[in-house]
Amino acid sequence: MAINFFIFLLLANGLAFDGVDALTFSSKLIHRFSDEAKVHLASKGDSVWVQSWPKRNSSEYLRLLLSSDMTRQRMRLVSQYDSLYPSEGSNTFSYGEVLVWLHYTWIDIGTPNVSFLVALDTGSDLLWVPCDCIECASLSAVYYNVLDKDLNEYSPSLSNTSRHLPCSHQLCDSSSNCKGPKDPCPYEVQYTSANTSTSGFLIEDRLNLAPGGRNATQSSVQASIVLGCGRKQSGSYLHGAAPDGVLGLGPGSISVPSLVAKAGLIPNSFSICLTENDSGRILFGDQGHINQRSTPFLPVDGKFFKYVVGVESICVRSICLKQTGFQTLIDTGTSFTYLPGEVYKKVVAEFDKHVNATRITDEENPWEYCYNASSQELNNFPEMKFTFSKNQTFLIQNPMLNSPVSQEYTAFCLTLLQTVEDYGTIGQDFLKGYRMVFDRENLQFGWSSSNFTGQDIMGDRANFTSPSHGGSSNPLSANQQQTIPNTSTIPPAIAGKASSKPFAATTSRFTSLHLLSSVSLICHFFFNGNLVKAY
Repeated sequence: MAINFFIFLLLANGLAFDGVDALTFSSKLIHRFSDEAKVHLASKGDSVWVQSWPKRNSSEYLRLLLSSDMTRQRMRLVSQYDSLYPSEGSNTFSYGEVLVWLHYTWIDIGTPNVSFLVALDTGSDLLWVPCDCIECASLSAVYYNVLDKDLNEYSPSLSNTSRHLPCSHQLCDSSSNCKGPKDPCPYEVQYTSANTSTSGFLIEDRLNLAPGGRNATQSSVQASIVLGCGRKQSGSYLHGAAPDGVLGLGPGSISVPSLVAKAGLIPNSFSICLTENDSGRILFGDQGHINQRSTPFLPVDGKFFKYVVGVESICVRSICLKQTGFQTLIDTGTSFTYLPGEVYKKVVAEFDKHVNATRITDEENPWEYCYNASSQELNNFPEMKFTFSKNQTFLIQNPMLNSPVSQEYTAFCLTLLQTVEDYGTIGQDFLKGYRMVFDRENLQFGWSSSNFTGQDIMGDRANFTSPSHGGSSNPLSANQQQTIPNTSTIPPAIAGKASSKPFAATTSRFTSLHLLSSVSLICHFFFNGNLVKAY
């Protein structure tokens, strides 16, 4: 029997002025099972509930109170932990060109636990790993010269805590493809990046996490999550991009942040920090601090299915350009920043006015505005910032990509790209240097400058270093670092976003269309130094 419980704070005449001059307000508190509440419901015509009204201190009365208490506990008005991070450590890494410039972290899944190196992606929801493979990428460390051990393949049969998610489960949206309600729920995620996809079955298992904050002394926490048993991958996932899986961090109900928060383990929020040297941190439950800047997430077709914010204007130096407002995705899985056509033209034109350096170009270069700058001109590139609602400014720490051309000159490119869509995407390049807070509880995106230490993020002595993978800010081998003179200048991959079955929203307006194939052009441009035309 479905029952609606009420706490009546005000009756019809329950709000009284005890004195007009003092403007003192009073209200009458009424227990949900009091006679007054019963009379009020009867006056509203709720005869079914009135007829089943429990007698005070009866077994039914106590059962209903207990049921209400259990409901409130499940709501977790106070979460169990201030924050959680992967049991291997909160470090994030970029392994360079070998793993297609994406940002990764190590996670442990199952019982006994198995480690996976997963790519971080706020633009999609599903956590998936290679599993009982039919067609998967190579997991051998020999294939990836930046790894010191083989990657792992997940097998549900080897985990004591795993079970197939049935087609009858509320998180299985592809039940139309099932023969029966108890069948394993299938999934397929299609990416727009070079015919890239993953498919298999959904599994329930445990994600091993470590607590921070007030519970930092506790050794580990096992969180129940849903993951994709990725039996077949295609496209870029077979050629270096996320060979060991993807950790979707989107706002969808199936994502790890959503499930861990719903279980009451943490506040419904998380943060990511990305640095110029391609290291960083991830922390579940982090809501930032009181002095951070923030802007609200915006719904699309009435739903919060992506991290979308509104840009009111873009400023170059002190000039804030008119008619440069637009909506944009915040996406750590996309490497560069994309602006709608008209906004892009205004911004790059204004930027070019303030650059006192020789403009260069190359037919295969994806960026229009590149410059050959001397050492004296390096510090004169104009500052750029985005202005969000309530005049909240987001300073771009480094909008330029550079590569040495000679001892005297360095090539610099403004890493803005134009999109044909009417919305933009703020990618990794413009997000570096900040502690980015995806506060889903309050539906806002927060940011603050960060030095990326454990004390900076947590304010405690939490261990942020992976015990099995060191804590090096640059996981590239010595040989790899020598062949790349300045790793902070090399762009990460442009990761295509998911248009998933069954997890994507019905609208496709905010589906990313940025392709991994751009990486080959970028690497060709910077490593071959084809700078042939000057203005």
